[in-house]
Order: sequence, then structure tokens, then C-alpha cells
Amino acid sequence: MVKEVRLPQLGQTMEEATIVNCLVKVGDEVKKGDIIFEVETDKAVLEMESPADGFVKHILAETGQTLPVGTVILILADKDEEVPQSFVDSLKGGMPVAETAFETSVVEPTKPQTQPAQPVGRIIASPRAKKLAKELGVDLTTVKGTATGGRITEQDVRKAAASESSKSVEHPVTEPAIRLGKTVPLSRLQKITAQRMLQSKGEIPCFYLTATVDMTALVELRTRLNETSEVKLSYNDFIMRAIAIAMEEFPLMAGQLVGDTVKLADSINIGLAVSVPDGLVAPVVKDVQRKDVVQIARESKALIEKARNNKLAPADLEGGCITITNLGAFGIKSFIAIVVPGQCSILGIGQITDTCVPKDGNIMVRKLMDMTLSVDHRIVNGMYAAQFLGLIKKVLENTSNFG
Repeated sequence: MVKEVRLPQLGQTMEEATIVNCLVKVGDEVKKGDIIFEVETDKAVLEMESPADGFVKHILAETGQTLPVGTVILILADKDEEVPQSFVDSLKGGMPVAETAFETSVVEPTKPQTQPAQPVGRIIASPRAKKLAKELGVDLTTVKGTATGGRITEQDVRKAAASESSKSVEHPVTEPAIRLGKTVPLSRLQKITAQRMLQSKGEIPCFYLTATVDMTALVELRTRLNETSEVKLSYNDFIMRAIAIAMEEFPLMAGQLVGDTVKLADSINIGLAVSVPDGLVAPVVKDVQRKDVVQIARESKALIEKARNNKLAPADLEGGCITITNLGAFGIKSFIAIVVPGQCSILGIGQITDTCVPKDGNIMVRKLMDMTLSVDHRIVNGMYAAQFLGLIKKVLENTSNFG
């Protein structure tokens, strides 16, 4: 029986995806649930499972193509069943026009230019593993994959690189992947991010508020809790908890503009900006209002790990009503972030610095942190947002809120 495998909708907002990698070849037998493609959406690179059992008869999608949801990308059939070429041609003829990605796309940059793609016996590796291999100078043909089906992961590449480095002290220093004077193509994720940020700046009239928080007591609390906590607590975890407390008092901050109405979120879901090799993603911690700091920390760290290992599912990236982005670790005191389309605001977190402040006629050193809120003025006004930000500050400065 002939089965048409179509590009599925892997997320609520997914309309198209780019084919990053085909993990099967013509003649392969696949079972329902086997990973057959890696595709990149506007959110992340995702694994696509086979919807049925069968033998691969034709592969209609090419690496680098951007295709709409519903496009037939592969044909399965019984082992000895013939699929008429006329049928295949009719599917190709009806296929929507595809946008071809850059030939040197950052998503899959690690194939040596002198080695043509081979349909048989090719290396199966995640896009990030391929990119990392190129950066570290690792020959993937020498790497044994530890994932399902022998697939090579980033961890496999790092182990191989460490092994090679230990074999000889004369191992050359890896040159940076990006050098001055080069033209660097954007990955699909970077292109989508650029489009969304341009949309945000062009459509969302924002205003910006900055508050300075005295983090002295919270720094001490975090240090004390981390001595015994099962999971290390970051400042972001406390900030997310504070946002949830404040958002329950100011629910319009969880609003989304829909026509002439503001739709309030059912729960407080907070996006956390995470830098990944080919761009930026913001996995979402769900139902933050129901969680304590340890639960938030556990979930946020799991999402960060998934993001860095390219394991985020579509559901991990959806439903956010506010996003936080923290550049404090890079010595940035304050900055203005761009609101994610579909959300009301984004909170930019700066560095915690020792600062001399006057108190009762004396000079004291306190640990201060600036946070800047970018707000969609169509949803709330300045006073409302100022009260919201002020409550976040108040919660952070009173450590009893995290007991």
C-alpha cells in the first residue's frame, strides 16, 4: 500500500519548515516512530517521525528546501510494491514552490566541500554536531555515534575532540569559525528572528522603564540555598517567581492584542532567552504562578539543556506571555530588549554590581541590579507597567517571598 508522508504541523504556529537532513535513503525499511527527517521551523530544529511502517520508495524533499506544511516529502510502500513514476511526477508537479536556503547554510555547514553527498553509508549526525565538528576540526567518519541508530551528537564530537587533543601536545589550535573579511550566511533561525524583530519594531509601539533593585539580601539567600538545594538556583529563577507574583496583581501584563481586544493568558508562562550556536531561542517555563523557586529552577535548567542540545519540542517554545533576557554575566549594566510579537513585554536583566549608596547619613555598599521593561503601549499604559515593575522590585527585595 502506497503511503504519502507529508510535512506535519509540529507546532501551533508552524506554517513551513526547512529540510535540514534526511536520515533515510531509498530502499530503507522504516517503522512508525522512526526519525526520518530533521526540519527547522521558526522556533528550532526538530526531528520528524515516520507516521507509518514501510519501505522508502521515493524522497521528494531536498536538503535546504523550505516547504509548506502538508507538502508530500516522502513515499512509503510495501517492500515489493512498485510506485508508478507518473504518480511521483504528479506529486512533484503539485508541490508548492520551495524557497532554497543558502548553499552554505549555517544549519548544515560541516560537509567538506571536496566530499559530495552520498546516499549510501552517509554519516548520520545532528546539525549542531556537524557544525561543532567543523569548528573543532573533528572528522565525523572517525566518530562513533551514541544516539539511536548510531547518530552522532554534540557530546560525541566533544569527546572525540578531547581525545584527539590528548593524543598530541602538538595538536593545532582550532581557528575561529568566523573571521574578519568573510561573508557569513544567516541560518534559517537567524533569518526568522530577524523578520520577527523587524515586525516587532515596526508594529509594536513600545515604551521603556528601568528600575534598580537592591539584590543584597537575595544574593545572600541564593548562596545559602545553593549549599543544600538539589538543583542550583539562578537569579533568573527568582526573577521569574517575582514576575509571576506581580503578574497576578497586574494581569494585563499577560495580555495579547487580538483585534480590538486584549486576550489574557490562562496561566503565567515565561520565556527565557537562551543563546544557541545558530541563533537565539526562548523556551517557556509553564504555570510559573504554581511553582516555587526550586521547581522553576528544575524546569528552566531542563529547558536550557534541551535548547543547547537541540532537543526542544514545539510545545517548549509556545505560550509565553512575557520573556526575560539576562546579559548580566557579560558585564552589561542595562539594555533595552525587543518585545516578542504576541507578548506584552520583555524584561532585560543587567549585572549585579557593588555600589556605594547613602543610608542614614552613612555610605554603604549594596548589590544593585538594573532591569529594563520594554512594553507594548497598545495593551497597557505607563502607570500600569510602572506599578508592575515596581512590584517585581519589591518582591525581589523581600526574601520572605521565596521561603
